[in-house]
Order: sequence, then structure tokens, then C-alpha cells
Amino acid sequence: MTPQQFKDILSTHNIHLTAQQEQQYQTYYHLLIEWNEKMNLTAITDEEEVYLKHFYDSVTLLLRTPLLQHSIHICDVGAGAGFPSIPLKILFPHLKVTIVDSLNKRITFLKTLVQELALDEVYCYHDRAETFAQQKQFREMFDVVTARAVARLNLLSELCIPLVKVGGYFAAMKASSGIEEKQEASKAIQILGGILTEDISFELPEQAGIRHILLIQKIKGTPKKYPRKAGIPAKNPLC
Repeated sequence: MTPQQFKDILSTHNIHLTAQQEQQYQTYYHLLIEWNEKMNLTAITDEEEVYLKHFYDSVTLLLRTPLLQHSIHICDVGAGAGFPSIPLKILFPHLKVTIVDSLNKRITFLKTLVQELALDEVYCYHDRAETFAQQKQFREMFDVVTARAVARLNLLSELCIPLVKVGGYFAAMKASSGIEEKQEASKAIQILGGILTEDISFELPEQAGIRHILLIQKIKGTPKKYPRKAGIPAKNPLC
């Protein structure tokens, strides 16, 4: 997907990129490649693949769900190189974004990126999700929490649902969504105060693969003991 094709496909959703936004995506791409030479941010470096598999894939959270239609605060857990939150922020400047990642070098990149793109109300924290979600100022404070990760849903749920305010949503962006994985996570989601409301399935352009956005609504508060101490959820996931 070329930058022009990216612009064109967004216009079919009645989203028209400004010249500033086009430049922000270009700057993002060049910074990603520059920093990727110093640290491992992404295995995808071809411009057309970055636009398709990182930028477009990230903004499907806006294109395929109604979650971001209003001025809201989102939290991106394990954002890595900033996906999906930074492409979403460029597209929807009204979003307030909090990013948490366990690797400080990635946070340094993200802070530089935010500065270079002149984005406001983007806050980057170096922390593990387990300890971040136990902090009073963050726990159950976000309208939408998202993770674009390969971890299984029961693990992601314990890391993310405690951050969602009651009535808000956890949106897990995944390349696959097996029935087995959703069944495996059903008890964990319930324990954590959520309910799986929808599995939105679609194919990326250019036959780039099937994607799923799993929407979990927070219907009651998460018990205080979750998430458990760092490392325990990964070693012994709820099921």
C-alpha cells in the first residue's frame, strides 16, 4: 500500500488526510526506519508494507468499530513502536493517549516520535503492565484500552481489563481468533469484570491476511488482586 493508496482508502471511509497528516505519517516512517537500525522495533521496513501492515492495520480500530468517535482517553499496552495508538492519534488528533511499554529504549523512541510529530496529550510510561495497572492514577481510568499483540487472550485480558473504566472497552487486535482461544479466556474475562461482546473479522487489503478486533466491555470493577505480580500472569494465565 503506497502512501497515496493509504490516503485513498481512508477517503472511502470519509476520512480525508490533510497535508500535515500525510507529512506526519511520512516522518513516522522515516524515524521508524532510522531507529530500527539501532534497535529492534519492527521486522517490516518496506514503505508499502509499513503503510499496510502497521499504519492501516492500526487505524482499523477506528474504521471498524465505533469506539473512537468521541473525545476519549485510550491506553496502548505494549505499544512497541507505537502501534496502534500513534497512527490513530495522527488520524484523530482529539484522542488523549497513554502508552505503556516495558522496554525503556522503545519509550525513548516513542517520546522522540511524539516530539517530532508535534503531538499533544500523548503520555509514555516505562513500566510493566502488571505494576502500571495497580497504580491508583491509572487503574480503571481509560475509556478504551488496546493491545496489538500475539499473546493469548487470557493473558492480555489480565494485563488490560484492570485499566478499563466500568462501561469502557478492551479492544484486542489480533491476527487470529480461534474459538479455542476465546473459550480459554472466557473465565478470565468474567473474573476481571468483562464480557466479550463482539469479534469483528475482516481482511486487510492486498490479501495481507485476516484480522480480528475482539471487543470486551467492562461491566463491573476488577478485583484488586488483578493483575497479579509481574511475570505471574504469563507463567500461570487465568483460565
